[in-house]
Amino acid sequence: MSDELQGRAAHVAAIRERAEAEMKAIGIDEAFIVKLVDTFYGRVLAHPELGPVFDARLSGRWPEHMAKMKSFWSSVAFRNGSYGGKPVQAHLGVANMSPELFPKWLELFAATLDDIAPNEDAKAWFMATADRIARSLTLSLFYNPALDDPARKRG
Repeated sequence: MSDELQGRAAHVAAIRERAEAEMKAIGIDEAFIVKLVDTFYGRVLAHPELGPVFDARLSGRWPEHMAKMKSFWSSVAFRNGSYGGKPVQAHLGVANMSPELFPKWLELFAATLDDIAPNEDAKAWFMATADRIARSLTLSLFYNPALDDPARKRG
């Protein structure tokens, strides 16, 4: 293996070790990720506005989605590379999805963390991460730069 590849592998391993240590320090392990995803998506399904949007998209595929979300959150928290999906592409063309649903998603996520997070540090980390994800998806899916064109606002 070349020195460059060895250096890269060591760098990636160091990132993973730091992430694992950070998560351990705030009481997060794989069991918590499973509980978070199971609890949150159970609540999503029961939500009067979010449930129908998710269920219409995932009908018959909930087990696969749940496994993918556990992999996603594990990858985000532990930097372990377990998730290889493309979130923006996965959300393109979802029927009845609107930017107004993202704050509701975040409220439900916060309420779930209020109920199950092991401590305030864990809740803060997951909420900050969820907020970044929601903002990124909202911009990717709904932002139209033409609407911000100063020339259009002069009229």
